[in-house]
Amino acid sequence: MYNQILDEIFHAYPMYHKVGSSAYKEGLENIEALLTIIGNPEKKLKAIHIAGTNGKGSVANMMASYCQERGWKTGLFTSPHLVDFRERIRINGQMITEEEVVDFFQRFKPKFDHLEPSFFEITTALAFHYFAQQNVDIAVIEVGLGGRLDATNVLHPLLSIITNISLEHTQLLGDTIAKIAYEKAGIIKEKTPVVIGEFHPESFPVFKDIADKKQAPLFLAEEHYQIEGALSDCSIQDMEGHPLYEHIHCPLQGEYQRLNLRTFLTAVRVLEELMPYDQDVVPQAIEHLIANTGLMGRWQVLRQEPLTICDVGHNTGGLALTMRQLEALPYRTLRIVMGMVSDKDIAHVIPLLPKGAEYYICQADIERALPSETLAAMFQDAGLRCRTHHSVIEAFKAANADAAPDDVVFVGGSCFVVGEFLANIQQPTANG
Repeated sequence: MYNQILDEIFHAYPMYHKVGSSAYKEGLENIEALLTIIGNPEKKLKAIHIAGTNGKGSVANMMASYCQERGWKTGLFTSPHLVDFRERIRINGQMITEEEVVDFFQRFKPKFDHLEPSFFEITTALAFHYFAQQNVDIAVIEVGLGGRLDATNVLHPLLSIITNISLEHTQLLGDTIAKIAYEKAGIIKEKTPVVIGEFHPESFPVFKDIADKKQAPLFLAEEHYQIEGALSDCSIQDMEGHPLYEHIHCPLQGEYQRLNLRTFLTAVRVLEELMPYDQDVVPQAIEHLIANTGLMGRWQVLRQEPLTICDVGHNTGGLALTMRQLEALPYRTLRIVMGMVSDKDIAHVIPLLPKGAEYYICQADIERALPSETLAAMFQDAGLRCRTHHSVIEAFKAANADAAPDDVVFVGGSCFVVGEFLANIQQPTANG
């Protein structure tokens, strides 16, 4: 029954991540109607609401880990999933059960159909209903797309977080940093504190203006913390250089996680002002992150020889940092398995890619995927060495077969490429 319901979810409701902008429904009227039908569970939730171009998933998982370490029953809603639909909806790291999914759709689908909801609206309603039914102490909610008109923006959270801004989904959110910032800033609520992860001269004035108008206390993460040393053994200091934590092992090794850690630390500071706690569980929250939440796909190391890594970064901001870290690794040959979706700004992505790497071009098994032949032609025009493959696993097997022990194999370019990769391989190690 669960597989039948899941198949119906994927095919009956327009899904942005699979088909693109045709599945995007602007406005909150539909989600408000859905939630009214199921008893307005959003009104029963204490929530932390997180938006941003990059890092919102990582920060959401960090915040959930912290809340769990405080002993709270913690709901976590993120998207997209990589392997299993139920990854999107977790309580204390445990995915929603198949039975809960089936029960929700059997009870409410007949009442929903006249609204013609999107996939994300349905999934948001399911998550809020489940968290309310399970009486979570707090719910950490990641925005799906944008902020102002996102289905999750019916919440009135304790705390809002905006990680950063770069150009993405420009056909929906606007073609400048300021326009996109305005959409993300839609999650800022009256007299509700908001943490901004990174300063950008075009986005920060937008955030500041809206926060001032709504009398929302604003905190800029880079004004509060700095992180020194390798993430595997880092120290955390205040801005005067006073050590706060030493020898912290962050299991997320992507260099971009420094920014996310700083955002997380600032958000914890604000949350503890709202809800004081007599123990310091920040080190445990960071070090137990993977065990607490099950996060995957963030600079995830799957094997040491050849060093094999996957990462879900897929826009210019995320890929710039990931590619820089890749190129800094020691290797004989860098082998990159890559596929992308058709509505990404690929012309701006290609200059970020290492020129000396060997590329194995693939396409994920979704409607929105860019055909591998089209992507390969763009790579070849840019002087990149590449071969075309018709599936993610075929491309990975080719890269793996070519690789020497001292090579690096990287899998990325889209969440769907990483998801198919993780779904079809044995995972001998956790995130490295």
